[in-house]
Parts: sequence; structure tokens; C-alpha cells
Amino acid sequence: MQRSNADRRPTGRGAATAATGPAARPTATRLTVPVATAALLLSGCSAGVGSTVPTPTGATAAATPSATTSALPATSPSSAPAPSTPAPREISGVDLAGRVTGFSHPWELRFLPEGAALVTERPGTLSAIVDDRRQVVAEVPGVVAQGEGGLMGLALDPGFASNRRIYLCHAFGASGSVRDVRVVRYRLAEDLRGISDPTPVVTGIPAGAGNRHLGCRLEVGPDGMLWVTTGDAVQPTAPQDPRSLAGKVLRVTLDGDPAPGNPGDGWDPRVLSIGHRNAQALVFRPDDDAAVEVEHGTGCDDEVNVLAPGGNYGWDPRGPGGRYAEQAPMTSPDIPGARTAAWSSGCPTIAPSGASFLTDPGWGQWQGWLAVAVLKDQELVLMDLPGDQVRSTQTLLRGELGRLRMAREAPDGSLWLLQDADDASVVRVVPRP
Repeated sequence: MQRSNADRRPTGRGAATAATGPAARPTATRLTVPVATAALLLSGCSAGVGSTVPTPTGATAAATPSATTSALPATSPSSAPAPSTPAPREISGVDLAGRVTGFSHPWELRFLPEGAALVTERPGTLSAIVDDRRQVVAEVPGVVAQGEGGLMGLALDPGFASNRRIYLCHAFGASGSVRDVRVVRYRLAEDLRGISDPTPVVTGIPAGAGNRHLGCRLEVGPDGMLWVTTGDAVQPTAPQDPRSLAGKVLRVTLDGDPAPGNPGDGWDPRVLSIGHRNAQALVFRPDDDAAVEVEHGTGCDDEVNVLAPGGNYGWDPRGPGGRYAEQAPMTSPDIPGARTAAWSSGCPTIAPSGASFLTDPGWGQWQGWLAVAVLKDQELVLMDLPGDQVRSTQTLLRGELGRLRMAREAPDGSLWLLQDADDASVVRVVPRP
């Protein structure tokens, strides 16, 4: 059976990272760390994942912010034939500027107004980076880390500075059994030592057999709505069933109600787009607020898609006899109007994951480009995406930092990278002058 890109991970603490792509791919020039920069590397030493944390106390819930009814971001993905994949250029153009250690499969990172950062770890720990060290915030209740699931997505409420609300996406269950994938809202303690007031926002997202292809990336859009990616849960009919929550991008209010402007008309009213396999990133382009999704392919064709309301992105794994077709084309030719990708990896896949647009002027020629963390090929790929098609790509850090789960630009313009490993680091890189 063909396995998902996300399955190919080391299995033991301290195990070597997964192999890179075929030898036909060019070999990266090793990243040189200047002596002055190397002196900045930091080592976090805090309690491990299994540490005991204070039991959160129940705080009084703040009033729910009023949901905006702003129009959806204007997008117009091309329905023309799939664009050819730009050939990557491999260069070295960043320096290491910091490292915080001690994480287990970190999955998402968000920066807080007070200067700390929150990190989700797939085994179930919510951590913070405070004064360049890892600090355990809480063991999130109900998380089941099995297969590709666990504690995954994280987003901050637009009113976080006053209400301290955060949103977590994770596989949920009890006694090691996964019931569903869900989004739950919590209140984060001001001292970053606990969470309280759990409130389910979206429940019933299928996990499927083996807990594969779960999606679970969260983002609050420019429209004030909560966007949620879901995987197909290895269910053959789910991606093309507009009433199923699997294989979709959802768009809901901050309380989980259907967002104004969703397609509706026979679709689950929370569904924005269908035909997705396993969306690993969702980010909004600063220039025009277009929603951009990054998705795992099969053995071929990882994708970057520019999303539109009601769009069908073509994944249809209905095989003979109703079986799940692992090698179905990512954009089925049998689906009328299926939208083509803005970028496709071709064969073999590289397993792109979390992404962030580079907005700081310090990135020079790369300002405005999409920075994508890559798992299987262990690299950072920068993509020039000015419209509905990737115009150019550049590859950095191949093999330098192992499997990369997330790339997140910080308020100071640096880029923070999350390694995907049992004993992982959060690494900060800056553009080389």
C-alpha cells in the first residue's frame, strides 16, 4: 500500500532522519554558519513532554467577539491545463540565528503579543518558548497521538490580547482510541502555565482507519473567519461528497457556525471547497488576501492551490469495487471543472508542509514569496506566487536541518522552522546579508 508522505518519519528517539529524495535531485551546498552567528545558538532546557503541569483552573469565559461578515478574499484560480513545474534552483542564502531544543514532533507555532511563542507537539503537549527556552504550558486533554494524528493545528483569536483565546485542532478520543478530529477553543493562562474553558468549535471530522490524512491546519482569515483544513481520512467517497467534512477546507465563525458566503446548496454549510487529499498548510497572501493551500500528493504531485469558494480541487480516490485508490491522480480528469494546481511537484513527491509568506523587506528578492517547509526532501522551498501560478522556485537548506514541518515568519522578519523528529528543535534563520 502506498503510504502518505507524512508517514515517512524516523521511529525512535534520536533516530536518523528519513532519507532524502532520489539521487537525481541536486545536492545542496552545506549551510555555513558564521562564528558570530554560531555563538547565538541557544539550547532550551525545560521539563520533558511527560512532565506534570498544574491543573488549569476554570476562568470565566470572555464574551465571544462579534463575527464579521466581510466578503471572501477575491480569488480566480485558473481552470486551464496544469502549469509546468518550475525547475528549482538550489542556493544557500540564510544563516542560523537561534535554536531552542527539547520538542517532540512540533507541528505548529504562533507568536504571542507579549513576545513568547506557542508550539503544539503532536504527542499532546502545548509548549511555549519563553526567554529562548521550552516551557510546558499544558498536556491537552483528549488528544490521541496515533498514526498521523495527535495535537496539530493552532490559531490565535483576533481578540487574543484581551480574551486569551486559542484554537487547537487534534485527534480526539479516550483510552488510545480516536473518536474524531476536532477544533477546540481554550483560554490561555497569562503566565503560560495552563489552559482552561474548553469549548468544542468543530467536531465530527472523520479520522478514518489508521488515523491517516487528517489535515488539521488552522488559520483565522482576513475575513475574521476560522479556516480549517481536513484530510480525506483515507475514505474513498469523502473528498467528493460535499456533505462530508473529510477532504475539505472548512470556513466557520469563531464559534463554529457556518460562515456567511460559503457555497451551501446541498453542501455542508461549513464547507468552502472540496476534493482535497491531505492539506498541510493554509496561508493568506498579503497582497490580495488570497487563500493558498499546500497539499500532500500520492507518489506524484504534491500541490499548491489558490482557493476559491465552491472550488473542486479534483482528488477522487474512488477505486474499483469502492476501494480507496492510493494512486489516483491528484486532479481527476473525470471531474468537470476541477481546478488545476498553482504548482505541482511532479514525480516523486517531496512532502511540503507548513508555509508562511515572507513579508519583511530584509528578505530582499524573496520578499512576498511563499516559504514552504518540506518533510521528505528535508528542505525549505521558496515559491514566487504572484497570481494563480507559481512563477519560480528556489531551494534552501536541503539536508541541513532534517525533516521540516513548519515555516513561520516572526514579527522581526526572521523565519522559524520546526523540525519533525522525536528530539526536535525550533530553529530560527535569517536572510544572509
